[in-house]
Amino acid sequence: MNRKLERSWMMYDWANSAFATTIMAAVFPIFYESVAAVNLSEGAATSYYSFTQSIAVMIVALMAPVLGAIADYSAAKMKFLRFFAYMGMVASVLLFLVNEGDYIFASILFIIASVGFSGGNVFYDAFLPHVSKKEDLDRVSTWAYAFGYIGGGLLLAVNLLMIMKYSWFGFTSEKVATQVAFVTVGIWWFIFSLPLFKNLKEEKKEPQGKRTQSFLSIGFSRIGDTFKTLKHYKQLLIFILAFWMFSDGISTIIRMATFYGATIGIGTNDLIAALLITQFVGIPCTLFFSKLAQWTSPKRALTLALMVYVVIVILGYFMTTAMHFYLLAICVGMVQGGSQALSRSIYARMIPQHKHAEFFGFYGITSKFAAIIGPFVFGITAGLTDSSRLGILSLIVFFIVGIVLLQFVNIEKGEREAKALEDPSDVVKVEVK
Repeated sequence: MNRKLERSWMMYDWANSAFATTIMAAVFPIFYESVAAVNLSEGAATSYYSFTQSIAVMIVALMAPVLGAIADYSAAKMKFLRFFAYMGMVASVLLFLVNEGDYIFASILFIIASVGFSGGNVFYDAFLPHVSKKEDLDRVSTWAYAFGYIGGGLLLAVNLLMIMKYSWFGFTSEKVATQVAFVTVGIWWFIFSLPLFKNLKEEKKEPQGKRTQSFLSIGFSRIGDTFKTLKHYKQLLIFILAFWMFSDGISTIIRMATFYGATIGIGTNDLIAALLITQFVGIPCTLFFSKLAQWTSPKRALTLALMVYVVIVILGYFMTTAMHFYLLAICVGMVQGGSQALSRSIYARMIPQHKHAEFFGFYGITSKFAAIIGPFVFGITAGLTDSSRLGILSLIVFFIVGIVLLQFVNIEKGEREAKALEDPSDVVKVEVK
């Protein structure tokens, strides 16, 4: 497999991670509350922001499998990837226009950008089996996550310096510096996506028979077929159930960590610094899990990462100081990228080659619905017990159940099941330009 193609694919992770770090995790939540929703009460601002997150996740969850199926049928994964990437880039830049009281405008732009980010990732992930040999899936997937940590972390560090020391950069206020930070995300995302857009091309191949339905009808039809045929991929189905559980826990920790830290008295500067720690600790640790998967097996390496998450949840329950939060940030950085990368590569091993986008769309909807359920359980537990600590502790169930289910997955058998049901006449080839 061509290393140039692999590196081009990895660079997209470097590119779009800028959105995940600067806008999704660190800067936009604070900007939304302090600027866009400045005229709202604290409770109303929190509610609107939560609704914004939920709507964005729901849109992607509902459309991802359909779009994946359409892309497989029409051999148009790259077109869809470009469309959603550009959508995210433009919406990120337009956040520059948000001013005080513009919470609805900010919400709309964030939803559009999130749909672009997550929708693009469906097709980006679907190219993994095309750009890498089977024996290199773990290496390429983990290296891509490491690239993401580097790219997203570097721009986040620059943007935080720019915001905190805005006068150094010639800005008149912190607000203006923050608005410019949103613009840098769109520009960064575009520039570092160019290698992938230039070097990865699909070879057009018309589907057998004349198309008599709209692509939308075909998409829904193929998703229905995906649900029906999952029973033939028994190992993949078990893995999906395991992934649904532990991804619930991981997604909730990512989304709620800053909120949880704030509720127990951790300062804003400490929370932001911890995000940077997680990013840069994640670089070598993600690569370590690639090696660990080679030394042992992908399933054992993933199991180890999930066991560390169990420890993180327990320690999080007892956390009281900023130093504790820093230590937990280090622990999360150690396993976050590795667990997600290995999940992606294990899944890629057990799906049919001619339905990559369709099955990665299903993978996407699984992770997106997980992002809804986990915070809901966190919130319900915290509300009923009046304790955010018990809310974080409730996540241990997701990891334990996920670990147990994962032990029943036979990856080699799953590969054989996928190969046995492969239809070689429908395979889309990818080549270097």
